Amino acid sequence: MNLDGSLHPAFASLGNRFVREVAASVGGAGLCVYFQGRPVVDIWGGARDGEGRPWQRDTLCPVFSATKGVASTLVHIAVDRGQLEYDAPVARYWPNFGRSGKGEITLRQVLCHQAGLYAIRQMVDDASRMCDWDFMVRAIENAEPVHEPGERTGYHGLTYGFIVGELLQRVTGTPFPVLVREEIANPLGLEGFYCGAPPEAIARAADLVWPARGPLGPGAVGGITRTILGAFSSALEYVQPFVDFAGFQFELNGLRDALVPSGIQDFEFDSAETLGVPIPSANGIFDARSLARMYAALAEGGSLDGVRLVSSRTLRDATEIQQTTRNHVVLPIDLGWRLGYHAAFTTYGRIPGAFGHFGFGGSGAWADPARRLSMAFVANSGLTTPFGEIRIARLGSSLLDGYERLTAQAGGASGDSREMSPLSDFA
Repeated sequence: MNLDGSLHPAFASLGNRFVREVAASVGGAGLCVYFQGRPVVDIWGGARDGEGRPWQRDTLCPVFSATKGVASTLVHIAVDRGQLEYDAPVARYWPNFGRSGKGEITLRQVLCHQAGLYAIRQMVDDASRMCDWDFMVRAIENAEPVHEPGERTGYHGLTYGFIVGELLQRVTGTPFPVLVREEIANPLGLEGFYCGAPPEAIARAADLVWPARGPLGPGAVGGITRTILGAFSSALEYVQPFVDFAGFQFELNGLRDALVPSGIQDFEFDSAETLGVPIPSANGIFDARSLARMYAALAEGGSLDGVRLVSSRTLRDATEIQQTTRNHVVLPIDLGWRLGYHAAFTTYGRIPGAFGHFGFGGSGAWADPARRLSMAFVANSGLTTPFGEIRIARLGSSLLDGYERLTAQAGGASGDSREMSPLSDFA
């Protein structure tokens, strides 16, 4: 099995966990950890496609909803510069957004997934419309909220990125893919960081691969989505009465409306056509190294190596847990929403004060300012929930174990990359 990279000896168990996760997968993955502003784990391995080509140091990976963490960071940069205000109506910056009863929806409600605009299934006739930015903007302008804004929490799984992306484009005058590069990637020196990627970056991207056998059978992500959510959708009328009887305030139809637009079974998230346009909720391609470095800047109070993304004050506001309603209409659990980020999960539970965003397929990233830690995991195969799965939780637990060993060393060892050793020494 292809394995490469290096890590600090204190994180040997994390390296071993990573090796086991890759060995159990049909694809590949990358993992990077920053501590005190320096990389202490930077490893990768497995296959980048169904033909078994090895994952390389510069391999990029589609990360689905983990893209939302990047889009949200751009919002906070704009707030820090006075271009946006969290409690201002979105229509102040985007007048046509105010149509159909949306004039009072605030940016905060959008970032908390309380705007009631998650029902993409009612907005588009086919999932391929997500590749047409202007169409999506018009669809959102004409959409009516599913519920009174602020009344319920409904994860805007696919619409979120178009709302914040168009808002950012209007206040900056800059296309979303350029914002990703100019505001985050270039200042921090990130070599693998795109949403709406050029051909040379797409050529480095891993293909999404899935088990050839098993209960879900073969297929690309569209087929997997159809199998899981299509079967679920057909059972909704039978399942909902039991949910109601149990006393949960949760409408199962919301899951289908938010995440299963018509034609999703034929939509290829990893095609060159899809990756070449921005879908800020779902089609970023990153390497773990770059994603972890962005979150390292947030873990360090908003700046890293002399580059400030956001002020510490804006970051505190952005990462404070929000008062969200318990009345859920898409996902049945409280994810600990901040402004565009959610809580960081491990098998030990949530990490107090940590925040980030996970995605379908298992990729995700988070920052923990209290420990000055950040972690990113990207993978091109996995059968998961819309907001992550068990691999990243297990890796997070191993990371916390390594952090305890590292900080217990006499003098509190730094995260200097010169202390790192090859993964082969531990695997």
